[in-house]
Amino acid sequence: MAARMALFDLGGVIIDWSPARLYSKIFSDPAERDRFLATVCTMDWHTKHDAGASFADNAADLTRQFPQYESQIRAWGARWMEMFDGCIAGSERLVENLAGQGRPLFALSNMPAEAWPPVREAYPVLARFRQVFVSGDIKLVKPDPRIFHYALARMGGPSPGEVLFVDDVARNVATADALGFRTHLFRNAAGLERALLLEGLL
Repeated sequence: MAARMALFDLGGVIIDWSPARLYSKIFSDPAERDRFLATVCTMDWHTKHDAGASFADNAADLTRQFPQYESQIRAWGARWMEMFDGCIAGSERLVENLAGQGRPLFALSNMPAEAWPPVREAYPVLARFRQVFVSGDIKLVKPDPRIFHYALARMGGPSPGEVLFVDDVARNVATADALGFRTHLFRNAAGLERALLLEGLL
């Protein structure tokens, strides 16, 4: 069975997102920046945003633990868009090509609910997706299998084997594999293009 539709991750696949980009502006010392991101605003802490916590509530909890970093912690939400730097090289072209051929395109992103509207506005290519499923709205986070089942239901109930799932995080791809999706672990647009050609989507 070949794929007839695609389900894309966004950050790291379509758009370039990195907290270090913002915090390089806040900390002049790269080592201090890295310590902050490893011990204060960690990815485990950020996952609470992806699961539905607001920027304000999640920051309040963390600033009680690290009051000396209050302004830096609150910058995560207040300066969210400074973590982005355009589209991943080549990915926008592939999405436009797929959309131009009428391929059904969907996206499944771990992203805070309140962050999605400015991201959607900033990147017109995201309008090419028929639906974007945002974890912060769903209150489920990849790689939880339930978020994949949710996406399939909203996509009209295709068999997982009809869907090519594209993500840059190996554990998310592993879950999709186990559920029967066709999958591609994204590393660059050239590799994605080869996968889309093999699937007959391009």
